[in-house]
Amino acid sequence: MVIAHHQRGHKVDNFKKGYNLFQQNASNNLGTSQTNENNINYIISIQKEIDNIKNNINSFNNYKTDVSQLKGDVAEFWHSGTHNIDAASKRVSDRTFVDRSKEFVSPDITGNDGSHYGLKYFKSGEASAKAQSESVFQRYEEYKAKAINNNRTFKSLEEYLAKRGYEDTTVVNDPLYKGQIRIVPSDQIEQAIQWLEKKIIKESIIRPGQVKRYEETLMLLKDRIITSNGSESIPLTKAQSEKLALLGKDGAFDPENFGLTSKDLIDFRYIIEQSFKAGITAGVIAIVLKTAPEIYKAIDYLIKNGEVEEGQFKSIGFLALKGTSFSFVCGTISASITAFCKAGVLGEAYKNVSPALVGAVTVMTLNVMKDAFFVAVGKLTKDELINSLIKGVYISTCSLVLGGITQGLINIPLFGYMLGSFLGSIVGDILHTVSYNTYISFCIENGFTMFGVVDQNYQLPKEILKEIGIDIFDFEELNYNQFHYNVFEPRKFLLNEFKYETVSIKVLRRGVIGVNRIGYV
Repeated sequence: MVIAHHQRGHKVDNFKKGYNLFQQNASNNLGTSQTNENNINYIISIQKEIDNIKNNINSFNNYKTDVSQLKGDVAEFWHSGTHNIDAASKRVSDRTFVDRSKEFVSPDITGNDGSHYGLKYFKSGEASAKAQSESVFQRYEEYKAKAINNNRTFKSLEEYLAKRGYEDTTVVNDPLYKGQIRIVPSDQIEQAIQWLEKKIIKESIIRPGQVKRYEETLMLLKDRIITSNGSESIPLTKAQSEKLALLGKDGAFDPENFGLTSKDLIDFRYIIEQSFKAGITAGVIAIVLKTAPEIYKAIDYLIKNGEVEEGQFKSIGFLALKGTSFSFVCGTISASITAFCKAGVLGEAYKNVSPALVGAVTVMTLNVMKDAFFVAVGKLTKDELINSLIKGVYISTCSLVLGGITQGLINIPLFGYMLGSFLGSIVGDILHTVSYNTYISFCIENGFTMFGVVDQNYQLPKEILKEIGIDIFDFEELNYNQFHYNVFEPRKFLLNEFKYETVSIKVLRRGVIGVNRIGYV
């Protein structure tokens, strides 16, 4: 009966250990699942915009257009693309699009906030500013001069304006790109501003009617896209636009060479913030999973006895406190590591790493660190640490595998994985117990040390040594004198007993005397 009780207690203890590891893995995975999804979607959104700018600029591959003309087209995709990357990085909804429209004075870039942008990448700041401040009448004069030079008929000013949506001739002095934000090369912005300021002063004296278009151009002149939510494009010089045009014509534009990679652009403060949220969530879930068995025992005790002991509920609170801190740390670390892997911070090979795997490895690593500390202070042995690690590998592996299978079969977010993870933990514990008993039995029979994992102890127990007449050396002990008071004892009638001599035979066998430790029992 004693042996059976011991074995049953050992199995219960194993189940508790397995459940504890499941609780750590489950709270970690469940706590970080939503956070990981948020972080992964965040990183994917940045990478998507990086891929877009790469594809758009490389779409000019094999174009015959000269770089002097193509640089303006490439600049449109650069400004729109780098703005969208920055918007994704800052988690704002603003996005811009290159329309490639051939309509009269149509914007080069439009934003989903209703903004319009026009780009001019000319040879100098003066030329770019002049093109940006062109009037409606100037454009008509260009049309007219071109028609005359080519011996073609041309429309009157009224007809020209009516065809292009203008109602009357009062708009002739309006800026051609009225309402559009005017973007010029970043190395020309200062020169363009100076030229516009001089034109405003000069025209205010000789032609006041022309001042309006120069003032509006100056007010809307930029070297980048900037939205009200703070997202902006990367400024581009004329020389850089020409370089991009050359790369685009060769299909050789690589965003990484321009610092456009997810690992360089993600907001790590957001990742850390989300990771802390994952840690808090994991801690809350840990409270539920950690206290569930204790609450069940309290309810079972209540049914059997009609009352609940105060100490039971005190222990529930204590268990919750112990479980929360560990799960918080695991959740925070695993969410951060997963995000950094997805961003490519740890290398391209880890971009597709499984969040569940990261969570399991994190739990195992921290458990090993904790157990190693206990080994250092003498609360655990090296063998116990190794056995705990092996057990953790069994349970975590089965938990991950069955969790993935049940999640595919039960299409309920998290529930399917949690159920499979729990079943996998039980299976992992059973497999570990079976494999442990198998190789320990083999080591008992054959004296095998399993490459140093199992300690074969051939020292005889003290009881056997004493019984066969060998003196056992013990350390000296301090024995202090005790006071004995007189006690009255009545006389007892004692019968003499006859003791016959016997021969005692004890058979030694080898068995488990500790964790991964075999000796005589």
